[in-house]
Amino acid sequence: MTDIEEITRAILAFRDERDWAQYHTGKDIAMCLSVEAGELLELFLWKKDGNEVDTGKLRAELADVFYSAFLLAAHYGLDAKNIVLEKLESNKKKYPVEKAKGRNEKYDAL
Repeated sequence: MTDIEEITRAILAFRDERDWAQYHTGKDIAMCLSVEAGELLELFLWKKDGNEVDTGKLRAELADVFYSAFLLAAHYGLDAKNIVLEKLESNKKKYPVEKAKGRNEKYDAL
């Protein structure tokens, strides 16, 4: 079992022990993910240094984001590891090293 599979199983067990699957529609999980991402962003709001953050709070909010993302993937029967690796392969084509290295433009501007 991979780490990602272990995490996903733990999330689903947590959910199922509480009988929460009945509330977890795709829409609601996606909304939860967005809300949790917003709470993550809030940790950086109004900070002078873009890296200044309470790492304890960062860990907690990032865990909520991961929880929601893994739950959403599981809801639709998607393999989180595979979809991330597939996206990386797609991005390698959009952002070849020889064009993108050291640049932050979108792929269509390279």
